[in-house]
Amino acid sequence: MAVRYNKLWKLLIDKEMKKVDLRDQAGLTTNVLAKLGKNEHVSTHCLEKICKTLKCEVGDILEFVPDEK
Repeated sequence: MAVRYNKLWKLLIDKEMKKVDLRDQAGLTTNVLAKLGKNEHVSTHCLEKICKTLKCEVGDILEFVPDEK
């Protein structure tokens, strides 16, 4: 299964936040943001930081989709 963070980007738009704002407020690295932008896996610790910052659940920022064959 692949992971997509489209919900995260929409949530940032709804909260009028930029990626750099999320990075600074959640204490993320630029590498984590790059991985999120490429729909790559990140640690649950990073996901927890994002959810605490945005006051949301994991399901609000990511979704799993079947792999393309």
